[in-house]
Amino acid sequence: MTHIRIWRFRPAPERAQEFARAYAGDGPWAQLFDQAQGFLGTTLLRPDEPGGPWLTMDRWESRYAFERFQEEHGAAYRRLDAELEGLAGDELFIGAFDE
Repeated sequence: MTHIRIWRFRPAPERAQEFARAYAGDGPWAQLFDQAQGFLGTTLLRPDEPGGPWLTMDRWESRYAFERFQEEHGAAYRRLDAELEGLAGDELFIGAFDE
């Protein structure tokens, strides 16, 4: 069963392209996740209307694979989060889901 984690973001309009590069399926977040066994990919959904929310869906083989990533790469995750501070604007963890 695939484990999916969904986040909602509202980057500042003038930083939208920079945000898109950082949060895309080949951006720094996905590159970090890709170091972990069990990561299946990230999908970035762009808003259809200006000013609408962006969504990311991170897919993992299982919840256990995501938890193992956190244990093994937690320090790198926190460093990247600090490096990209403010880029995502308002962010909200929507939740974790099983597919």
